[in-house]
Amino acid sequence: MAPLTIRYRRTMPKYQLDFSTEIGINLVLMITEYKSRFLKYYEENETKLDIIVFIGGFLFDIVTLSDIDDLFSIVQQVVYLGVIFLILYYEILFRMFKWKPGPKTVKAWEYRTLILHFFLGSLLSLYSLFYIKSASILHSLLFLGVMLLVLCANELPGVKKSNLSIKAGMFGICVFSFFSILFPLLLGFVGWMPLALAIVFTGAAFYGMYQLLLKKIPNKFSLMKIVIAPAASVIGLFLFFYIMGWIPPIPLSVVEQGIYHNVEKQNGEFLLSTEKKWWKFWQSGDQHFVARPGDKIFYYAQVYSPARFQDQIYIQWSQKNSKGSWIAADRIPLPITGGRKEGFRGFTYKTNYQPGEWRIQVLTTHGQEITRLDLEVQTSTATDSRNFEIIKR
Repeated sequence: MAPLTIRYRRTMPKYQLDFSTEIGINLVLMITEYKSRFLKYYEENETKLDIIVFIGGFLFDIVTLSDIDDLFSIVQQVVYLGVIFLILYYEILFRMFKWKPGPKTVKAWEYRTLILHFFLGSLLSLYSLFYIKSASILHSLLFLGVMLLVLCANELPGVKKSNLSIKAGMFGICVFSFFSILFPLLLGFVGWMPLALAIVFTGAAFYGMYQLLLKKIPNKFSLMKIVIAPAASVIGLFLFFYIMGWIPPIPLSVVEQGIYHNVEKQNGEFLLSTEKKWWKFWQSGDQHFVARPGDKIFYYAQVYSPARFQDQIYIQWSQKNSKGSWIAADRIPLPITGGRKEGFRGFTYKTNYQPGEWRIQVLTTHGQEITRLDLEVQTSTATDSRNFEIIKR
């Protein structure tokens, strides 16, 4: 029995080793085969897959979009901007100063373009969504179009292989967007002062890169072309959009708005009275307002603003005349206080009005449009009782 036991114990590990080795070899071969198939499929359908991944990533960003004043999100943006800054800095040294990565970073350096555009895409996507959330779409259509165009361009192979000036320009958009959001959050209001600080700090970031590079690359003209010119172009473009009133007033945004026959506040809740039919899902309250003698037209809005944010907005009422022009009527101030996740709630009403087409615009103190709402007023002499639906907010 003893010899048999010894042979059994000696041969068993050999059998297990051979079996495990066979499984390992088959697994490696299978992974290699699937990898080859995937790479071949990717090469044949690269453009299509890039578009699918881009759209999927953008939709994912929409679903997972954090609050604009979320501390973790702000820190994450700082990290992303820092990584992009370093990659651009060393990329310029690599091309103009013959800088070479060390042995520990040489493998990571091969993926610098992929990393750069991944972080650029993430930030451009985030800022585009913030702008869209805060924008009056029609009023800011050109600016939003530019942002989305830059976001899409970042995914194109030609842009990824382009010169450094284009990449520096994209980085400039991200830097300016970051500061144009940060300073209103810190100061608690929107306007020229936060914009001026965003311009100064964006310029300082690029001037700092320029000075660092100048110590190793004594070619002012080339560095001005690669670093300073893109930053100046971005600042000039944003300043133009701001003067025209096309940049959305981040971080303010209208969460909900509507026209109602009556608005009351009871026990911390707003009671909104509407005649809107259930199937008119596209209307915000009584956008087709049937007015009887003595009726008031109430405009209700929920305006989101971050915590510790205190500012004032204006509700501008305008009516279209017979020539098709909008004639401004009342301009009613509405102080807002931030911190409520669902948005600061407020309302105004109008008692003196004529039938026809009306427009209500929500404006900042500097005239930037946050949102607008159109309504049609129709007079009626009916005296029968009306059944209002009461909506609680």
